[in-house]
Amino acid sequence: MSLITLENISKQYSERLLLDRVGLQINEGDRIGLIGINGSGKSTLLRLVAGLEAPDAGQVTVRGGTRIQYLPQEPPLDDSLTVLAQLFDSDSPQVRLLRDYEWASQQLQQQPDSAYWQEQLTVLSDRMEHSGGWAAEANVKAILTRLGITDFAAPIATLSGGQRKRVALARALIDRADLLILDEPTNHIDAETIAWLEEYLLTQPGALLMVTHDRYFLDRVVNRLIELDRRQLVSYPGNYSRYLELSAARRETLVATEAKRQNLLRRELEWLRRGAQARSTKQKARIQRVEELQQLAYDRGDQTVSLALAGRRLGKKVLQASNLSKSFEGRALFEKLDFYLESGDRIGIIGPNGAGKSTLLNVLAGKVAPDSGIVEWGETVRLGYYDQQSSGLDESQRVIDFIENEAPLIRTKDGSLLSAFQMLEWFLFPRAQQYAYISTLSGGERRRLYMLYTLIHQPNVLLLDEPTNDLDIQTLTVLEEFLDHFQGSLVVVSHDRYFLDRTVDFLVSFENGWVSERYPAPFETYLQLRGEEVVSPPARSETPIKRKAENKTRPRKLSWKEQQELDSLEPRIEQLEAQKAALQAEINASGSDYVRLQNLVEQLHALEAALEVAEERWLELSEVAD
Repeated sequence: MSLITLENISKQYSERLLLDRVGLQINEGDRIGLIGINGSGKSTLLRLVAGLEAPDAGQVTVRGGTRIQYLPQEPPLDDSLTVLAQLFDSDSPQVRLLRDYEWASQQLQQQPDSAYWQEQLTVLSDRMEHSGGWAAEANVKAILTRLGITDFAAPIATLSGGQRKRVALARALIDRADLLILDEPTNHIDAETIAWLEEYLLTQPGALLMVTHDRYFLDRVVNRLIELDRRQLVSYPGNYSRYLELSAARRETLVATEAKRQNLLRRELEWLRRGAQARSTKQKARIQRVEELQQLAYDRGDQTVSLALAGRRLGKKVLQASNLSKSFEGRALFEKLDFYLESGDRIGIIGPNGAGKSTLLNVLAGKVAPDSGIVEWGETVRLGYYDQQSSGLDESQRVIDFIENEAPLIRTKDGSLLSAFQMLEWFLFPRAQQYAYISTLSGGERRRLYMLYTLIHQPNVLLLDEPTNDLDIQTLTVLEEFLDHFQGSLVVVSHDRYFLDRTVDFLVSFENGWVSERYPAPFETYLQLRGEEVVSPPARSETPIKRKAENKTRPRKLSWKEQQELDSLEPRIEQLEAQKAALQAEINASGSDYVRLQNLVEQLHALEAALEVAEERWLELSEVAD
């Protein structure tokens, strides 16, 4: 059953048209992920659905009685309230009952002899009993605990940005609605909390509409992807993996359509140039047809460019930091911490919010002085630091002028030179937008420009602090392709598991002022290895891996049956890979037949699952054999 319907919606800001006669229907049970480049209008669409903005044209129809809960990127909280008061600031009867019960409990703790509060608590307990309030209370406490909210009496005004976001997220989850709208819910929460949020949302009966750059989150939570592409909405059934397959097929169809349009336009123009009688009806019709063809805009297939910039030589010595200590306002973030980086290292740093990860990067980059310790960089190091503040952007300049002042020309790996125009197009800034002032860009567009600013100086060591916050998936894809060709050393602080799996070789955990040993990526391997360790943290050591090696037991040998299985797996894997290649060829050739395409994609998923099982078993037996 439909909850909300958008019909022929258009929305424009200043001279910028964001939505052009789009339609969308949100049904019960829908879990929709909305994607698109920064500045394309995703947040605007969310506000239209939430009823916080009105469209310039078109109609938004909401089914009667539908409750909507909306979490923006920067949630407005009341600084005069406490955490508890903010959490229970709702018109929902269930939430109001919980608020009254919690308040009465607090008052009775402070005044244990008060007959009034004893009576109030008895009455509220009875209401909780008959309305399912105890289950709701348990759910609320589980949410608060997993989001790290423990001090209910803390004033909102004293909270950090990350804490405010978690309070707002808790409030959105506690106040159940028919439609939950989340704008970048995974920003500023750690990987373990993101994993919990995935599981929680999967258990909730209401509909979901969200914008997020976390591709694992999209893969596991949503059952429908909507792409905001050039002012239009394109809907894809399934999760993010299915979207990748279906959108690739759609792009191929659009590229073919664009090629046909160009050929037709060329023939029509040639006919007109031959000079037929201008007053004839046929001639006027041909002119009108050419004008229509010139106005059409299909996908040429060249909007995203993979580019490798020329690299700088990086010597053997990169970074050696010893005995680093840093405190803020009497709180020690880390003490006597050591950190090293060698040529070609690609390290991901994970850990809870507030642990001091950004401070560590600031110390390493020389932006913040340590209380004690030494940071030594190699002489050949050219450092690029992408911080969370976008330091260095001049909002009074136009986009093109800013980049030209920094690097008017830049050399690529193959020796060719790129202009500022080309570099901006590489990072998804079309020519028209390049003349806009930086002050007019959206938050995500500024972060995209700052990322380009960091990369065009051609560093050979990169420090990236939460690079996936506020960057759209398309920009992340461009960045990931750049890092594929990057030959230098890389340190990434991020909670984005997909990005870490895609870009780094090792993961370290930073918590309680201590950097763990290096664990091999991907993130699932890190979790598995950490889970196998003793709960208490290991003693600090420069050679933890050697210590593990000393405790190894003698490896076992393959049994006769296992050897037979290993011998049969190799031809089995080759057969599955051949079948996969054949299916992918069929998918590429299916064109716009989406029914056939969906059947082929389902077959491909089943085949890939079988191939993954076979490959994992082959690896397992091969390791024993070796």
